[in-house]
Amino acid sequence: MIAAMADDIHSLHTSAEINYLILAGGRGQRMAGADKGLMLWQGKPMIEHIMQQLGARTDNTIISANRNQQHYAEYAALVISDNQNNTAGDEHFQGPLAGLLSALEVCHSEYLLCVPCDSPAPPQNLLSQLQQCMQQQNRQAAVCHDGERLQPLFLLLSTQYRQQLSDYLQQGHRKVQDFIALIEPAICDFSTQRDAFRNFNSSQDMQA
Repeated sequence: MIAAMADDIHSLHTSAEINYLILAGGRGQRMAGADKGLMLWQGKPMIEHIMQQLGARTDNTIISANRNQQHYAEYAALVISDNQNNTAGDEHFQGPLAGLLSALEVCHSEYLLCVPCDSPAPPQNLLSQLQQCMQQQNRQAAVCHDGERLQPLFLLLSTQYRQQLSDYLQQGHRKVQDFIALIEPAICDFSTQRDAFRNFNSSQDMQA
């Protein structure tokens, strides 16, 4: 069962008050169609590395996946697809925002921490630093900045953005960066951990 959120949305203290979303719904086109979240890196599927680094548990994790859902069910209380939010008429792979919306619609906590499945070593203390930035800047969302650019899929946001994201997708929009700009999140400096945002897009990356 998804963990319950504390009553005070401005007082975020433990990971039990947060649901984790791992976005694993992509095509893996540059990986010859492989499901990147399940690919082995340093002897383990990338999704295992991510969950260990985040300190996420099965009971507070949601995985957005359009394939291999039974396999992903080993790692998460809920495995969802983005098909329920299909506004473009395509059968699969509506993009990360559709996966985010599907998670917001089933999330029982008041905040959701989102990360992609192809960055197996996310930043240390990701949740606590995003929480701190969000509180200091008086926002209801926070996003990482690696010192050069935003990393919009490393995102902590309130579930209050559910309807706004739904409207955005219904209007035919798909760009993650544009939605992030729309909600005006706190910007959190992770320039000292820039390598943590490295994502694997080729078999050569996997050898590193």
